[in-house]
This record gives sequence, structure tokens and C-alpha cells, in this order.
Amino acid sequence: MLKRAALIVLAALVAWLAYELIAFPNVAKLADAPPETTAFMELRKKQLRREGKSDDLQWKWVAYGRISPYLRRAVLVAEDNSFYEHEGIDTKGVKEAFERNWKRGKITHGGSTITQQLAKNLYLSPSRNPIRKVREYFIARSMEKHLTKKRILEIYLNVVEMGERVYGAEAAARHYFKKSASALSTREAALLAGCLPNPRVMNPGKPNKRLRARQRMILSRMRRWGYLLEREVLTEKKPEAAKTETTDTAATAPVTDTDLPPPETDTTATDTAAEPEPAQEPPATETVTEPPPTETSEPAPTNTNT
Repeated sequence: MLKRAALIVLAALVAWLAYELIAFPNVAKLADAPPETTAFMELRKKQLRREGKSDDLQWKWVAYGRISPYLRRAVLVAEDNSFYEHEGIDTKGVKEAFERNWKRGKITHGGSTITQQLAKNLYLSPSRNPIRKVREYFIARSMEKHLTKKRILEIYLNVVEMGERVYGAEAAARHYFKKSASALSTREAALLAGCLPNPRVMNPGKPNKRLRARQRMILSRMRRWGYLLEREVLTEKKPEAAKTETTDTAATAPVTDTDLPPPETDTTATDTAAEPEPAQEPPATETVTEPPPTETSEPAPTNTNT
């Protein structure tokens, strides 16, 4: 009897593994084409239809270079500051999340990376089911294998929920600030990045105290790590004393089209949800080559998505 039960369990496990292998998403195709939709978008459409409402969503895909670098940096410091270091899973973040959950006696933090969040958004569900987390792990690792970091961040910024029926950077910029994603200011970018843990509660259109606090935190980290001065550092002229006969033709540091903000297209648009833009800090006098300093006054950002 016991042997028969063991065989049944084994057969069920083999069948489940076979199904998972067959149903495993082909993430490699994302390298050349954007997703047509996401699991989260389809889930939201079903919820709206059940409520007897229209299932229209605001979503528009734009290329990586058409998303403000301020938003790219804000999302990184808010959601996954070790994005360029891990291979899909941040073991340190998972450990910290486990310790917080253990102290609170419930699951409130998941330590998910941007890659894991993207895997969940594209193919899975918001469920906290352990099996879902296992699938998320393997999909995230597959993404890191087949896609570049730039591509992963590009897809994430285009599909992540940023409000009720609002998905992606372009739709959010148009909806909240009446401008393109390329023209977002630093404060607008920090506001959008700040809403990501719960965009339906922390509405960028009507920021509550919690969202304003996250906006200030993100701006502080961006300044501390020098991201607000990225354009000035990259384009700054070298000191006269540093010039030689072989460097006279190279007066500026190398600049790439993905590192600099694209031309602003909505020059008349105003920041309707964020506070007025503060005065820019003076440009740095020399190019900084060391990595951003480690924060001592506040802990590194921890992803709260599961």
C-alpha cells in the first residue's frame, strides 16, 4: 500500500515537471520583439470585465533611449540597486527579506530583483504560492541567460504597472504629467519610481505622504550616487593642464546615446503632480571613476515586491 502511494506521488511529480518543461516560456524571443501583453495586464482585464467595466488599459511601448535616464536611475535605486551585479537573484536581498518576515511573523518582503519582477509580470501572477516563486526563479535565470541587462530593464520599464489601468513609463508620463517619458524631470521620475511597490495606493497623480517620503528618499540616493550629474560629468571639458598634443582633439569624455537624456519633446508641459524642480547642483569638476560611495546614513534600498 505504501509502495503504491509512493509510485502515485512520483508519477504526479514527473507529470508536473513535464508540464512545466512544456509550458516554460520562450524568453529568448524577447531579445528581438517586445511582448504583446503580460499576465498581469490580462489578469487586470479579467477583473475589470467581472466588475462590468471596460477593460481598456493605457500602454505604449517605447525604446530604451526614449525613456528618461532619470527614470531608469530612479527605478534602479528604488527597486534593485544591485541590478548590474546579480544574475537574476539577489541572495543578499532574499536573506534580508527573510529576516524581516521572520521578525514580523508574516510575509511582507520578498527581496525580488527587477528580473524576478519582470518574470512575474510577464508570465505569472501576484500569488505568494511557493510554487510560483520557484517558477519565477527559473524564468528569471533564463532571462539573464538570453537577454542583456539593458533589454531586461527596457522591457520592465515598458510593462510595469504605474497606476490604475496605467502600464509602462510612456503611458505613465502621458497620464500624470502630459509629456513623453523622454522628457521626465528628476522629481517626476522619482515620483513614478516611488509608486512601484503599490501604484494603486501610492498614486503619482495624487501623492500621499508615503509616496512623497519615497520620492525624497529616491532623490537623495540619486544625488548621493551622482546620477543627477551624469550628463555634466560625461560632457564636461577636460582641464587645460591635462591636454597634450595627442588629446587636443578629444575635449570631452565619451558620450553614448543611451546615457544621455533624449531631446525633450514637451517643453510646455508642467509637473502637475510633483513639487517644483529644485535648483541643479553645480557640475562636478572632474570625472568620477570610483563606484558610488556606500551609504552610511540609511540602508541600501530593499525591494518590497514579492
